[in-house]
This record gives sequence, structure tokens and C-alpha cells, in this order.
Amino acid sequence: MIPVKETSADPVAEDDLTPEQLAAQWEDEKPPAAGPLANAASSLVVLGVGIAAVILSVAMGLGTPSAPQPGLWPFIISCVMVALGLFQLIAGRHNRDAEKFTRMSISPLTGLVTLAAMVAVMPLIGFELPALVLCIIWMRFLGGETWRSTVLISAIVVAAFYGIFVLALGTSIPHLF
Repeated sequence: MIPVKETSADPVAEDDLTPEQLAAQWEDEKPPAAGPLANAASSLVVLGVGIAAVILSVAMGLGTPSAPQPGLWPFIISCVMVALGLFQLIAGRHNRDAEKFTRMSISPLTGLVTLAAMVAVMPLIGFELPALVLCIIWMRFLGGETWRSTVLISAIVVAAFYGIFVLALGTSIPHLF
């Protein structure tokens, strides 16, 4: 193993590391690897979500490439998810790069649940408030940003979406104003 120079809290000290020393430091700090069971479980989750999305997109209607209906693109993406889930289930069981499930593994689930909640309430109250809440949750609680940057960037993102989709494109997205 390559010896790693002791670093202080000073960020300049890390700049003195060679690429090999930096790689060795990252290797020491990385979380434990997942086993074959965890790899299979994550593949089955992707496969299950993909199959559910295929069913829902077919229910929305596919149409044809020249006259697509709302379910066509979700169907295509869902088929890709199913294919990738199957590939990962078959070929990825022995992947040594996957991380073991930890408390941080709940973050993607939190992101998915908050996104689903936004989609559920958007037809009732428009997209502005749910999108603002979603941005705040994702940036502050999942991303660890400061309150100042969270509020500022969330407001800018919602205003940009409003400007693009409501004012510029005139889409039929539900909105308050």
C-alpha cells in the first residue's frame, strides 16, 4: 500500500498528495462493499419499479411514433429500466463497486416519496408551492445546503420553471398564478 501523507484541516495540504496517495486515501475512506444479496435486492427494486411503470404507461396509452400518446416516452424509459434491472440482476451480482446499505440509503427513497407527493398535489394547488417545497427538502435535508442558498436557489428554480413552462411555452401545467 502507498503511504498517505498525514493531512491537516488545511485544504492546501490535500493538493500536495500524488494521485496514487489520493486514490489510497479514498479507498480507505469508502463505505463497505455490498454483498451479492444487496446487489440482487437493488436490481429487483429497479426491475419492480420498471415493470410497474411499464404497466402504468400502457394504461396511459402509447399511440404511435407519428401520433404519440402520453404513455409513449414513459413506456420507452420503463423498458430501458427493466432491461437494465435484468442486466444488473444477471451480471452485477458480483459487482464489488456497490456500497452496502446504510442510513444514507434512505435518501433516494426520500427523494422518490417527495417527488410522488409533489405529483399528487400538483393538480390540486398548482406546481409552484409543491415545487418550492420539493426543492427545499432536496437541497436542505438531502443535499445539506445552507438555508440561505436553499431558499434563494429554490425560488430561482421555481421562477425559472414558471417562466419557461407557463409564460414562454404556454403549457397546460397546473399553476396558481
